Amino acid sequence: MGDARTHARRRRLVPWAVVGLWLAALVLVGPLAGKFGEVQQNRAVDYLPDSADSTQVARIQDELPGGESTDLVLVYHRDGGLSAADRQAAAAQVAEVEGAYDLTDIPRGVPSTDGSTLMYPVSSTQPGQDEEARNAFVDGVREIADGTGGLSVEVGGPGALGTDMGKVFETIDGTLLLATLGVVTVLLVLIYRSPFLWLVPLTVAGVAAGVAMAAGYGLHELFDVTVTGQSGGIMTVLVLGAGTDYALLLVSRYREELRRHERPYDAMSAALRGCGPAILASSGTVAAGLLCLLAADLNSSSGMGPVGMIGVLAALVAMTTLLPAVLVLLGRRVFWPLIPAFGSAPKARRSLFAAMGTSAARRPAAVLAGGGLLLGALALGTLNLTGDLKQEDSFTDRPESISAMRTLAEEYPERSSRPLTVMAPTDRADAVLAKARTTEGVADATVVRDGGGWAEIAVFATAAPETAGETRTIETLRDTLDGHGAHVGGLSAQQLDLAHSESRDRSVIVPLVLAAVFVILMVLLRSLVAPLLLLAAVVAVWGAALGIGGLVFEPLLGFSGTDPGLGLLSFVFLVALGVDYGIFLLHRMREESLNGAEPEAAALTALRTTGGVIASAGVVLAATFAVLTTLPLVPLVELGFVIAVGVLLDTFLVRTYLVTTASVLLRRRLWWPGGLSRNPEPVPRERQPEPV
Repeated sequence: MGDARTHARRRRLVPWAVVGLWLAALVLVGPLAGKFGEVQQNRAVDYLPDSADSTQVARIQDELPGGESTDLVLVYHRDGGLSAADRQAAAAQVAEVEGAYDLTDIPRGVPSTDGSTLMYPVSSTQPGQDEEARNAFVDGVREIADGTGGLSVEVGGPGALGTDMGKVFETIDGTLLLATLGVVTVLLVLIYRSPFLWLVPLTVAGVAAGVAMAAGYGLHELFDVTVTGQSGGIMTVLVLGAGTDYALLLVSRYREELRRHERPYDAMSAALRGCGPAILASSGTVAAGLLCLLAADLNSSSGMGPVGMIGVLAALVAMTTLLPAVLVLLGRRVFWPLIPAFGSAPKARRSLFAAMGTSAARRPAAVLAGGGLLLGALALGTLNLTGDLKQEDSFTDRPESISAMRTLAEEYPERSSRPLTVMAPTDRADAVLAKARTTEGVADATVVRDGGGWAEIAVFATAAPETAGETRTIETLRDTLDGHGAHVGGLSAQQLDLAHSESRDRSVIVPLVLAAVFVILMVLLRSLVAPLLLLAAVVAVWGAALGIGGLVFEPLLGFSGTDPGLGLLSFVFLVALGVDYGIFLLHRMREESLNGAEPEAAALTALRTTGGVIASAGVVLAATFAVLTTLPLVPLVELGFVIAVGVLLDTFLVRTYLVTTASVLLRRRLWWPGGLSRNPEPVPRERQPEPV
């Protein structure tokens, strides 16, 4: 009697206590979540490792008198040639800028050869490192520089590009959150077919997102973890996408258990025992894969690891504590109008996934070979991926700074309009300047300022920014100045260092991710063969998704390059997230095998019972990452596209056909060397699984 009273009291108090703890946590961390956007760093140099040459240049610039300079270029252009009035207007506007701001030097106009363009380099240390001050300086110059009567005036240069990039990232968090919430809402309404149920997991996901943002802010403040606009956006997508996946699996199992248990508390306890290990292992693989990014050389990638992991863990904790508590308190009525009554049987209907599995099982070898050939053919599309994306091609909507950059490239083909920056010790400045001027590919070089033991030298290459010619010039400069204590930086050098670091990171992190995920799968599935099967499947999906990207990015979308980080980031996410669905499927398959089912029956039953949940989860996750394709930055569009396509391939081709047919062909060898590979005695259980 006492045990019954204790159990009844637990059923009443535990859900309320869990909800109360979450409300208290939200009150505590809410203010911190609002500061998450404030700590994001979006300059190219913030992405680079401290050891990079261009990073050293940026650090030394900060120490020079006045600190970091904000460099702009005012570009005056008229088709057919500038008139005398145009030149007078340009001179007057530049003089107004000079009077309004403390500039490092007197701006001097540089006319183009054909007389149609006049550029004025403008530089100021007045804003320093303060982002708001830099943006105010750029916006103020743009207000002064105004063209009329057919005179085009554009403000470009590194400072303007940084401001334009920053404004794009400022809008990402809010836009991404609202768009993702909208997409997930529509899908949950369609999946649950209930006017109320969809709101519960969506609200819990929103709570998890707030906690993740607060934790992300704490990571930056306590451990100096680099947080970028990209990692912040990815974290939002992970919380909502992965969290909704976990909710779909849990709610599906909870609905099933409500037919067997009279009280919602008991049904939820059974549901958590049934699907909890799969959810835990699923989140563990994602977290482990992301943590492997800590080994990255790039600050942006190494920072994305813990930031993304925080998002996944916040989703896991919320969906396994707060969601169950809220569902128990709401009772069966939350499923209205399709309320699962105690003792009832689910409505019998033909399962699409049962039919698909049966058709695949008739000729498993042919299905497996055909699917493998299809993935291989799609992977050939990677040969169509173009070279590294230039900064000027990174926007889907061209901002003013990019328009100015392109005008300068067309009108000043004899020299780059974007200087390389060389920092040299003051006592060696003259020798470094002389060597720079005589370096092949250099059009001109001049000392901009000095102080603090360093001299800043602006070097103008003959080749356009971010071309093969300029890259050769940067590398030649670094070789020539080696031994003189000098460093070569600037925007183009930063992009080159980014590409080199990305290449190094791929060779280190890819095997780390595979090893970490393999260990987790081996522990969960107690097998060596099953983990290898899942890893081979997700790697094939990654190659096919990248191949589809190669067939779409330039031919259909007109992108002029591929982000250097696309291969690594898409690999980490597709392997970690793709293995999730394999875990859901094989975990249920193992459960069926433990209860005496023959290998083929176990595979088909697992597909029938989990296929609907996996399909729903895959569609939701793909849709959340597809939201990235609506943003105005090409790197995020490419990343969102590849991951969304990969998740759909994994959900509807690999899990449904290839993993199932491979399991049928391998039979008990799938579980080698575990006990299941030796035809074990069935373990009794109280019930048989029902189709979802």
